[in-house]
Amino acid sequence: MDAHSEAGTRRYPRRNGHQGTGPGPITPDGCAVELYRRLSVGSEPDVIAAAVPADATLLELGSGAGRVTAPLAERGFAVTAVDESAEMLAAVAERAPEVETVHSSIEALRLPRRFDAVVLGSFLVHTADHGTRQALLETCRRHVKDDGLVLIQREGADYHDDVPRERRDPAGYTVRIVSSDPIGDGVDRVFAEYLFPDARWTQTFLSRPLTREAFEGHLAEAGLVVDRYPTDDGTWALARPAAAGG
Repeated sequence: MDAHSEAGTRRYPRRNGHQGTGPGPITPDGCAVELYRRLSVGSEPDVIAAAVPADATLLELGSGAGRVTAPLAERGFAVTAVDESAEMLAAVAERAPEVETVHSSIEALRLPRRFDAVVLGSFLVHTADHGTRQALLETCRRHVKDDGLVLIQREGADYHDDVPRERRDPAGYTVRIVSSDPIGDGVDRVFAEYLFPDARWTQTFLSRPLTREAFEGHLAEAGLVVDRYPTDDGTWALARPAAAGG
């Protein structure tokens, strides 16, 4: 799909294979800031809150516009939100002014402290590039306490097979996964569409399906080990530093 220009759209250098269209700023991985402001919160805060001690410090990597950040802060967690988009972090600050925000790519993050829990959501672990994946996971390990935990969101088993599909959100918008096409080397190009009564956004991104064995192997390379999968569908993994996880 070719990106198209729209009034008021700010462009960033695009990551290879990633692009987005629609009103407002578009981040390098094709995410539209205004879209992420509008998306409803799902079950993510419930999953995280069930796994993390109530008084935990929590590092959220790739927070976006704060869809998950704000509910976690409302539950009393001391959240630090990291994103490479200043516009996304501005949305976080509007939603949850008590949250500390850090403007950085995940791979380059070097904070002088560690956290009780680190969250890597939004299927970021499925990046097409192996080096980037390892850098993401190493950031998780670098910033989690030795007795802490890392929560990682994974794609569902049929994410690339049950296509096309769509979901009508109670808030009144529709999310469509239009296609997932193999482009070689085990990578798929995914095209998603978001339809609101007054606007339309699209996002194209590259994703690498990971078997559970491959996923756990990548974690091991970064010094992490899976403790358990806290959701029945296996879309969340709870990992710990290898020394602590045995």
